[in-house]
Amino acid sequence: MNRNKLEDRRQFMRWIAASPLLPLPLGEQALADSFFKRADPAVWPAELTGDLIKSPGEAVNVFDFEPVAYKNVPRAHFGYMASGVDDEVTLRANRAAFQKFPLRPRRMRDVSKIDMSVSLFGTRWKTPIIIAPTGGNKAYDAEGEIAVARAAKARAHLNILSAAGASTIEDVIAARGGEVWFQLYATSSLAVAKKVVQRVEKAGCPVLEITADRNGGRNQETFQRLKKLDPRTCSNCHIDGPGSIKERPNYDGIDLADMKSPQSSNMTWDFIKQMRDITKMKIILKGVLTQEDALLCLKYGVDAVHVSNHGGRSEDTGRGAIECLPEIASVINKRVPIIFDSGVRRGTDIFKALALGADAVCIGRPYLWGLGAFGQPGVERVLELLEDEFSGAMKQMGCPSIADIRPEMVYKG
Repeated sequence: MNRNKLEDRRQFMRWIAASPLLPLPLGEQALADSFFKRADPAVWPAELTGDLIKSPGEAVNVFDFEPVAYKNVPRAHFGYMASGVDDEVTLRANRAAFQKFPLRPRRMRDVSKIDMSVSLFGTRWKTPIIIAPTGGNKAYDAEGEIAVARAAKARAHLNILSAAGASTIEDVIAARGGEVWFQLYATSSLAVAKKVVQRVEKAGCPVLEITADRNGGRNQETFQRLKKLDPRTCSNCHIDGPGSIKERPNYDGIDLADMKSPQSSNMTWDFIKQMRDITKMKIILKGVLTQEDALLCLKYGVDAVHVSNHGGRSEDTGRGAIECLPEIASVINKRVPIIFDSGVRRGTDIFKALALGADAVCIGRPYLWGLGAFGQPGVERVLELLEDEFSGAMKQMGCPSIADIRPEMVYKG
């Protein structure tokens, strides 16, 4: 092993040793042995052989991009993306919970032609795979959200821009060359939220997604540990500190004097009515995890429900998001669409989510791994791999179309 590769390996092992994901002995062999005990046996196999992929085309699954992204992306930036909160129990649960829903395939069905297309609010999409809203994509690649939007265009996917994004809604729509949805962090100020929503609607967004699960602080231990390995001085780039709303260009030109906090800890169900009064966009509520809140979504006229625990980044010791989906689907009863995210890494994960009641599925960290590893081509390859896996899962399960995916195809224990 050459000197550079050895140092990369040492840095990688130091991060793994510091991560609360693996509270194990510090010996390298013990760490290597532990990889196969994780929720995802496919994670880090390349690191065990000391051979990282050199191009997107070499990837055989989305996990192949993560160690390359770790190598390329500044430590603090990678740590922010990789973090859950506290002990990261919810983060791990998101992956482990998929194994609680074994598949029940049907045989002797013609699956020579597969139609993965879905319709959402009148627009037909090639697949149910959506690019989730994630903040500050320029932390992983210089083109950031623009590269992601171009990848979405190349693969014909819907993407949702985060209010915490590092590119404007106008620029992302131009790069995508078509429909883009927008995810709102409302902040503590209704006036600020209204100004952002008016800008987004004027730009041509048809759908507004309101995030409901970021209403407090969070202890991101993996981020804090990896930040210590980052030799850069944060204040050189983050004048007002990392995550400052002044670094989010979709808030540019808006008077923030009334905003006491970027968190929306004062948001109630009345906020939905407030948004209804100022916009004609469809409204989705993101972060719903219980049937009680799903029923309130219907009561307050929400147009779609997004089942998500923010990828384990909001509260800890929660259920895996996929475990929350059946109870929500049962009370929604197809009256409005259901979108799902958190922990999706495989085509079979997508299949299970649809069988359990979702109409579409968002991916987050996998495309950020692709972005950090190879930029736009990396994002495109991540999408291609998930499309191929999902198409294969549909064939194996006997489903030529999305409508053929049935609840009884998943064993619920």
